[in-house]
Amino acid sequence: MKRHLLEAADLDRDDATLVLDTAAQIDQALAGREVKKLPTLRGRTVVNLFYEDSTRTRISFELAAKRLSADVINFSAKGSSVSKGESLKDTALTLEAMGADAVVVRHWASGAPHRLAHWVRGSVVNAGDGTHEHPTQALLDAYTIRQRLGRLEGVRVAVVGDVLHSRVARSNVGLLHTLGAEVTLVAPPTLLPVGVGSWPAEVSYDLDAVLPKVDVVMMLRVQAERMNASFFPSAREYSRRYGLDARRMGALHDDAIVMHPGPMNRGMEIAAEVADSARSTIVEQVANGVSTRMAVLYLLLGGSPQ
Repeated sequence: MKRHLLEAADLDRDDATLVLDTAAQIDQALAGREVKKLPTLRGRTVVNLFYEDSTRTRISFELAAKRLSADVINFSAKGSSVSKGESLKDTALTLEAMGADAVVVRHWASGAPHRLAHWVRGSVVNAGDGTHEHPTQALLDAYTIRQRLGRLEGVRVAVVGDVLHSRVARSNVGLLHTLGAEVTLVAPPTLLPVGVGSWPAEVSYDLDAVLPKVDVVMMLRVQAERMNASFFPSAREYSRRYGLDARRMGALHDDAIVMHPGPMNRGMEIAAEVADSARSTIVEQVANGVSTRMAVLYLLLGGSPQ
């Protein structure tokens, strides 16, 4: 693997498969242990540098590093020198002086992790930057699909909803294509980005036509906080055309699964009965996020297996 994980394109098929296989080995190694810890990164320091609010991703990375026995520093922009106007570069230089071996960064500005990678000697992991990428989410999603369906090659995946504002969609399209899956983006035209025709994916505006053909339906959160205009007539109209309810779930074939990166707008893009159904992998995705991020940190920092 490269020194940093900044976007899905940093991983070729061999690298991505190595991460998924390593995550599976970690799951197996921890399954038989009363104490869910491995000594592989003892003495290493991982900094979680979060400029945006996050629950799942921040806790997942913190738990991943601690389960590998690394020292963890949680750095929140709120209540730090950042709130006094300190620049990203100055913060990076401070972390460098403290001897951080890896910096996990989430930032509201697209491209911030790439800038950070120029300023620190340690590894940089992108935990979400603006509307750009979220590569570890794509890895945990791929791991979950492989765990449920037993394969990724030839799996048909529909990514549905607010593609325009979704870093999860961008990373998933790239990584799933690399791993041999076939992706279809389903959204209203107003929620598709300019240039989507160059992505390695099909595009459809008709959710009902796509559902019977796919193995995986990945619902995206409608990111109202990033919207400064009216992208659809109303929440009710959006839900009617692009929400996954029990009726639409019935159109899926027997083995198809439903995913969501969270947090969910229950009742808008996904109905409660779908989110809580046996087809749903939403809770598994959270659990798999820890193993996958352990695998990423382990491979980037070159821990020795025990």
